[in-house]
Amino acid sequence: MIKHMTIFKTRKIALIFLAAVLILFALTATNVVVSYISTKQTVELSIANQAMQTAKSIAESMDQETYRRFLKNPVRNEEYWHIRDYLNDARGKIGALYVYTLRIDNPKLSHAMVVGLPREVAGYPINEPCTVPEAQVRAAYAGKPFLTGMIEDPKYGGYLTAGAPILADNGEILGFVAIDMDVKMVDEVGRQVIRSSFATFVFNGLFVLALFVIFALLHNWYQKELKHAVGETERAYQQELRSILTSVKSIHHDFANHMQVLYGLLELKYYEKALQYLKSLMKEVKIADLSLRVDNPALLVLLQTKWMTAQKKQIECLFDVSNDSFEEVKSADLIRILSNLIDNAMDATLEMPTNERFIKVVCRKQNEEYQIVVENTGRPIPPDRRELIFQSGYSTKKQTNGKSRGIGLEIVLNTLRSYRGTIQVKSDEKRTHFDIRIPV
Repeated sequence: MIKHMTIFKTRKIALIFLAAVLILFALTATNVVVSYISTKQTVELSIANQAMQTAKSIAESMDQETYRRFLKNPVRNEEYWHIRDYLNDARGKIGALYVYTLRIDNPKLSHAMVVGLPREVAGYPINEPCTVPEAQVRAAYAGKPFLTGMIEDPKYGGYLTAGAPILADNGEILGFVAIDMDVKMVDEVGRQVIRSSFATFVFNGLFVLALFVIFALLHNWYQKELKHAVGETERAYQQELRSILTSVKSIHHDFANHMQVLYGLLELKYYEKALQYLKSLMKEVKIADLSLRVDNPALLVLLQTKWMTAQKKQIECLFDVSNDSFEEVKSADLIRILSNLIDNAMDATLEMPTNERFIKVVCRKQNEEYQIVVENTGRPIPPDRRELIFQSGYSTKKQTNGKSRGIGLEIVLNTLRSYRGTIQVKSDEKRTHFDIRIPV
């Protein structure tokens, strides 16, 4: 059964790891694709803006009078060839697909008038309808420069267009100079940018991978710490449970003895002596009604257990516990602190005569802090040893069964550090006093 559970857990971890790797690659791929699209759009916009500025420059340098005469008689005359040679020269210099003039006399359609090509090329017809999108035509009709995104034309292929008005000296718009940039050029620039950004893409992928590795390591560390904390808590509860069972057995044994004595007295008809025996028992029995005053179940069980242990060892035990859940401190840590302090106090009182054995435990909330006080009779702790008692392995007590002692107060101190708590020790010939403060 355990073997099957281990195999299942291993497969589950493998599936989680595989899913994480797939997610990692998906995120990296998405990052690359988004970066590519964004870069390509940026390149397109940059080329289009550059083409527009170039179109403005060509329009400003154009022979306006020659073009005005051509418009009056739009045929392949001397003015036409003069304008065509000028536009073709500009096309060669800027590496454009086409440089041409447009006639825009309505907000929906434009016409190509002169297309800059070499004289040996037949060229395009004059006044041929152009594929500039209607949105850009409307902008041009309003006298504004324009630029388009990528245009896919079945006849001329893919390109983008930018245009600027040809302005006469009097401000009249004679037409537009338009420039078509080949989409292949845009793609090539985009590929160059992507290649130059490849190192960035690789870095992003490695960065995500590093985050995953760090997460896995932190998760593994957290699981180990959680397992350690759970183990410590379980050991503390098991120790208290064993103490409860021991106390119950002891009470059961004492109860059986008392019942036998009472039964014997009653059987012999010593009624007066039986009554006296019961009265003496009533004086010795002390019932700690903690349930009405302790709102933390774990704390209630701990104090009841320690009270029963104290009764067995003939130690007078007094509890002063406020009606508070002490929820700002984990129950396991609260038990860990009190259990070690009370155990140490009991050990100290056992060195005293029976009538001088006394322990007082205080747990209360006041002034936005928890106060825990454990006070006991016993031999005083010398001032020069009050710092040493919190060190691992140090103890004023003798070893028991060859086992080292003196780690309880170190556990208390380490637990308090996680809550920014403090502990003070006072000790004289009468009492030893441990005072703990934990900020809420």
